[in-house]
Amino acid sequence: MAAVFLAPTVVGVVVFTVVPIVGSVLLSLFHWNVIDSPRWAGTANYRQVFTDSTVLVSFTNTLLFMVLAVGLQLGLALALALALDGRLPQWLRAAFRSAFFFPLVLSAASISVVMKYLFNQDFGVVNWALGHVGVSPVPWLTHERWAMVAVVLVYVWQQFGFSLLLFVGGLNNIPREMHEAAAVDGSTGWRKHLHITLPLLSPTLLVASVVGVINALQVFEQPYVLTDGGPGDATRTVVMVIYQSAFEQLRFGEASAVGVLLFALILAVTALQFRLSRRLVHYQ
Repeated sequence: MAAVFLAPTVVGVVVFTVVPIVGSVLLSLFHWNVIDSPRWAGTANYRQVFTDSTVLVSFTNTLLFMVLAVGLQLGLALALALALDGRLPQWLRAAFRSAFFFPLVLSAASISVVMKYLFNQDFGVVNWALGHVGVSPVPWLTHERWAMVAVVLVYVWQQFGFSLLLFVGGLNNIPREMHEAAAVDGSTGWRKHLHITLPLLSPTLLVASVVGVINALQVFEQPYVLTDGGPGDATRTVVMVIYQSAFEQLRFGEASAVGVLLFALILAVTALQFRLSRRLVHYQ
């Protein structure tokens, strides 16, 4: 009986997860342009990856993006969660949570299209607002330094609502008696959060950081729509390279090799996070 109920999930995982992964690994060992028959390449595609400057830059950009985006996302979400955990009316806290979560249900591509106009150097609302406080127009999408900043801001604006809800739920699960005992001992304000809140919230922080890192390493829509990987290769990410190699240049073998390496990178970073969590995460 149990097998009958588990079968749809198991079949779905095998068909949509296991088979594509195995297929990508096998395809990375061939040269294939869809039109001609696949030709055996062995490890040539992987050697090509490590000698292609564009691919190497994309990995560097992706790691930089991950550090900036996840750090800002978790920091902003935690600060807002602590603020919402204060003495706000219940209806107001619910309204804030809904408002901050709303961007997550929208299409990343549609948000990026709107943000592309907002960050336009000549007529964008962002530069218009900055001009009112005496700041010169910023080339958000056309300068190597600012392009990555713009992509990170757009990504974090859409994604941090998920982390916010995780932190709000984690804060609600912390017993009030712990805060009351800390107050009796003289711990208030940031000392209370440092010694009570953060250790008890560490399991939630681990979940939020793991999910955030996995999503950030697969970023595609925001840099593709906002900057198309430019200027130059300043915002080109690994998934953009996979997409362009496969669907624009019809080099599916090379694209699969890059995808396999990205998969290995995600596994390695996630494993490192869980390894570090043995010392940093405290379970009640």
